[in-house]
Amino acid sequence: MAPASAMELEAPPPASASAAAAKEIKSPEVLPEPSSLSALQRKKLGAHFLESDERRFSRGCRTPLGGGYDEPPSSAAGAGGTTPVNIRGEPIRDLSRTGGWVAAFFIFGNEMAERMAYFGLSVNMVIFMFKVMHRPFTSSANAVNNFLGISQASSVLGGFLADAYLGRYWTIAIFTTMYLLGLIALTVSASVPALVPTQEGCDKLAMLLGACAPAAPWQMAYLQTALYVTAFGAAGIRPCVSSFGADQFDERSAGYKRRLDRFFNLFYLAVTLGAIAAFTAVVYIQMQHGWAAAFGTLALAMGASNALFFVGTPLYRHRLPGGSPLTRVAQVLVAAFRKRNAAFDSGDFVGLYEVAGAKSAIRGSAKIDHTDDFRWLDKAALQLEGDLAGGGEEAVNPWRLCTVTQVEEVKILLRLLPVPACTVMLSVVLTEFLTLSVQQAYTLNTRVAALHLPVTCMPVFPCLAIFLILALYYQTFAPLARRLTGHPHGASQLQRVGLGLFFSILSVAWAGLFERYRRGYAVRHGYLALFLTPMPDLSAYWLLIQYCLIGVAEVFCLVALLEFLYQEAPDAMRSVGSAYAAVAGGLGCFVASAINTAVDAATRNDAEGRPSWLAQNINVGRFDYLYWLLAVLSTINLLVFVYFAKRYKYRVRVDTQQTTVVVNNKQ
Repeated sequence: MAPASAMELEAPPPASASAAAAKEIKSPEVLPEPSSLSALQRKKLGAHFLESDERRFSRGCRTPLGGGYDEPPSSAAGAGGTTPVNIRGEPIRDLSRTGGWVAAFFIFGNEMAERMAYFGLSVNMVIFMFKVMHRPFTSSANAVNNFLGISQASSVLGGFLADAYLGRYWTIAIFTTMYLLGLIALTVSASVPALVPTQEGCDKLAMLLGACAPAAPWQMAYLQTALYVTAFGAAGIRPCVSSFGADQFDERSAGYKRRLDRFFNLFYLAVTLGAIAAFTAVVYIQMQHGWAAAFGTLALAMGASNALFFVGTPLYRHRLPGGSPLTRVAQVLVAAFRKRNAAFDSGDFVGLYEVAGAKSAIRGSAKIDHTDDFRWLDKAALQLEGDLAGGGEEAVNPWRLCTVTQVEEVKILLRLLPVPACTVMLSVVLTEFLTLSVQQAYTLNTRVAALHLPVTCMPVFPCLAIFLILALYYQTFAPLARRLTGHPHGASQLQRVGLGLFFSILSVAWAGLFERYRRGYAVRHGYLALFLTPMPDLSAYWLLIQYCLIGVAEVFCLVALLEFLYQEAPDAMRSVGSAYAAVAGGLGCFVASAINTAVDAATRNDAEGRPSWLAQNINVGRFDYLYWLLAVLSTINLLVFVYFAKRYKYRVRVDTQQTTVVVNNKQ
């Protein structure tokens, strides 16, 4: 009898096939160590999988195993694996009436408004807390950094809820409503005089001296509650929107890779448009009409995008949630620990366990082929004689025996970790630019001819660079790179991530060079103490070079990262996979704060009169040294990324609809 695998899909034999060779069974490569198992043990393992398939034919049904192995509802029985369903969980009979670019554009609007609100708050809330709530500037900056960090780092919560219980649609629906309520509360805070301290006698001098009436504790409590409701709203939206948009495309159709690549580019274009609106229109509204109008604009934009998202409901394709991913991960770790002393060459070794048939035991997921990475985790799927005694698959305890697919989910999550982890340094550079470059801009001339931009509008230039690059990506970079690499998309996802990290090094290195020149210019021309006075002969538009370089870095790194995580993550964990990118962004905010704190403590010496590199007077401080430190750390980070990228193997997805399995007639 030839060894068989339950990882292969059963398909009807061709009409011309002889009875002696109607089906062919491929022996799965499930060995934790190619040389550690004998041919007899390989055959035993294959025989186990064939036996599973034979049981499937005799029983005609799949057995729910519990604990993350929930069986799909009867209405979705035909929608096994990753087949899309409608909002009621029923298989979609006519896919041509749903999904595609039309459905995706309804989703783009939601992300554009969310990014507009996110960046609108990041650029305005520090000033609002400082000028209106009369908080110290450092305290205001820390509060906003915490908002930015929490809204990204807690994205794993939204991804967990989406993959485990709610699905991406309902997660977006709930959290986008929460986001809207938070923005409304912030608008009320800026509109109702009782919610802010008195502004009487609080001129510019009193503000700088800290002599303005401070906000009452309950006023700050209201503001921070509204701010963190908004942050958690963003945490539920961010990991789901890109994945939900990508779900609208049929991965079994021709040209799927090309459409997915274009989708993520357009998705990030929507993100960029939201940021541009925040750095221009929202800043203008705030300057001309006040804080209430600015926050109200963000609330109106989010309300309109929510309405647009719900209008598109009949068009959306959905994926069934697969149960708690954390539970499945915990089961693998516990089961592997329990069998840590079991050996693959023991006499009662049967094989690596997998349920029978083409469907995975995990709802919303196709089966995943076995790999040889993290071989110690294979102990969780190690089936020994007697594991299925007394009831067969019905009696399986997933805390003692897991399927190969469940084990491979954990392996994939571990393999993915180094890639988003290496993008944390890019987020650090972005965070530092958002604050430090604005301080640089205060000392520079922001006029070009008759055009005068407020300093708070300066971050719009990276967004404009991103917009331009994305718009020209398929007409410029992709064809050129395709000639050099032969890759159909110009470069692989990991190559684009690495290219983005390289451009971030160039950006921060240039920033160090220009800051050294800017500081020397201030010293030579008598502006050493005038750190809030623009130097008329030195243009702020020299900052455009570092802004454009960091924009290029974002295009290549973050767009490719989103696409990479969506395609490589397990089918039932794609929201959690997308949350990896957001968590990396949040960690970047916290790491930037930690670096600033460490640099300040290490470089300041009040006893010797030595100022910190990050002194409030930028002309006395040494921002250039900090930029070069970031360049060194980014270079080390790039080398680490290259190491992991060269070792990474992309997932191989088998088109199960076209797989032909042949069984040898010799039983």
